[in-house]
Amino acid sequence: MGAQAKLKKIFPRISTRGFYDLYSGRTIKHESYSLYPKRDFDALIGSKEITIMIHGLRNNASGALTKFVIAKRRLAHLGYKCPVIGYSYDSNTVGALYLMRLHIGVIIANKNGRNLARFVTDFKRKSPGTKIRLMGHSLGAHVIQSTIKNLARNAKNSGILEAVYFFGGSIPSNALSPRNGSAAQKIVTTKIRNYYSPYDDVLSLVDAWNWVDTPIGYMGAHGKTISKYSQIMLKPKNHRFASYAAVLRSFP
Repeated sequence: MGAQAKLKKIFPRISTRGFYDLYSGRTIKHESYSLYPKRDFDALIGSKEITIMIHGLRNNASGALTKFVIAKRRLAHLGYKCPVIGYSYDSNTVGALYLMRLHIGVIIANKNGRNLARFVTDFKRKSPGTKIRLMGHSLGAHVIQSTIKNLARNAKNSGILEAVYFFGGSIPSNALSPRNGSAAQKIVTTKIRNYYSPYDDVLSLVDAWNWVDTPIGYMGAHGKTISKYSQIMLKPKNHRFASYAAVLRSFP
């Protein structure tokens, strides 16, 4: 077994695969999440911090694992020494048209906010001193946005997330305005960083066809934003997470 295959096989991940219907977004399993391998998560208790990587649309379980490995390798290359884990969910939606797949993907991503919020609160109960960072690519930004909204329902969760990083995010450009971003301002302790690209081929199409209300990952945020928000323009080759990771210059 090659090093890449071995790393993928043992990569620690939170999973909600099979919990949602890929054709409609309907909930199939009313469960919180699964952990693989379980012992790796037990070993994370007491860590200084962890980073959770959330992939985008059109990733099956294997595609998701590839993204997690890319994230781990790039962050390690940038000197980040803390554990990186993956969040794998039903984003390989089915539909005749891309717009249909995207629509169902957004439904599933939003539902996953409840699942990831549950993991965050469960983990912080066991390991209160561990800082948790979330990084999401494309549709993964919807998962993070929904996670923040779910966490914000309980005042005790204030500051429960250390930081958030979006890469080519497909949430609307006004998502972090003072009106829409108040939950994020409360839930995230240090920063919400948006890596955007006017050169992103997929997001320019999504914007041109008005499939998303001007994605934040395309031209950045417009107008006033919450104080913890900042944005950095990147020039990736294309929309793929590997392209964004390749041009990332520092972390955290």
